[in-house]
Amino acid sequence: MKPYLLSETNWKSIKDKKFDLAVLPWGATEAHNNHLPFSTDNVMVEKIASESARRAWEKGSAVIVLPTIPFGVNTGQLDIKININLNPSTQLAVLNDVADVLNRHKIHKFLILNGHGGNDFKQIIRELGPRYPKMFICSCNWYKSFTNSDFFENGGGHADEMETSVMQFLAPELVLPLSEAGYGVGKKFRIKALNENWAWAERKWSKVTTDTGIGNPSKATREKGETCLNEVISKIGNLMIELCSADINNMYE
Repeated sequence: MKPYLLSETNWKSIKDKKFDLAVLPWGATEAHNNHLPFSTDNVMVEKIASESARRAWEKGSAVIVLPTIPFGVNTGQLDIKININLNPSTQLAVLNDVADVLNRHKIHKFLILNGHGGNDFKQIIRELGPRYPKMFICSCNWYKSFTNSDFFENGGGHADEMETSVMQFLAPELVLPLSEAGYGVGKKFRIKALNENWAWAERKWSKVTTDTGIGNPSKATREKGETCLNEVISKIGNLMIELCSADINNMYE
């Protein structure tokens, strides 16, 4: 039993416990090239949440990790077979209900730990803020907590060298041999500004990639995944510690 994971603890253990921070891991269910499972985002974000919380808990932080939300925003992938889409408005409804529960039980610090690039919680947090003025709600994209080139030779962003390496370490039984992976070639927009990221439009996934991946995974290794994951868990564990100890009425200096 892990007392910092709601799914593994029990009423006897938590009924008199005061928690400072609740963490909600949020992933997606979507195709990840030919070699990674549909659960890739969920496997990674759930493990990162669990291990980060363990480190925080062992240093005295009262953190509780909620069960992972397994579906994300996949509006650009509606024609990819059994990719499950949640609209942003659905995410707002879910987060509102979760925040309401936490607020009623006086858990006023809430971290959404995001593991899927299609999820964007900024505007949702802006909307929830006035509804729950006693709460401090924030989000973290774990895959932005490090510099990709420090660990990996190839980028991409989806079923690429990074995600493949991390999954080779976390769940090797779910990863097919790299010889079965596609090359993850992704087409770019014809409009320059959209490629330079100062303008934005959603990509239609089936028109961008033939194997659902973006980024060549061929140089992925278990060792790279472990090294990268250790840094991620250290950073996010420290974030949880800081949030637990923070005075939300005195957040600025």
